[in-house]
Amino acid sequence: MSSRPCSRVACPDESVATLTFDYGDSMAVLGPLSLVREPHSFDLCDRHARLTSAPQGWQLVRLRTMPAQPRD
Repeated sequence: MSSRPCSRVACPDESVATLTFDYGDSMAVLGPLSLVREPHSFDLCDRHARLTSAPQGWQLVRLRTMPAQPRD
């Protein structure tokens, strides 16, 4: 998979997470980087993903993946 830059203006870092919005439920969902770039989502680098907050009155759901476990 080729890398995708962060969606934040002037940020040269590589994306690690994808932010999407569900307007009907007033919910923002931040999860692992999607496999394909979607036109209505935002790909964010680690720093911007950590600093992201939801609009006032909205809920932010952070989906996390388990880190890879070392093999014996």
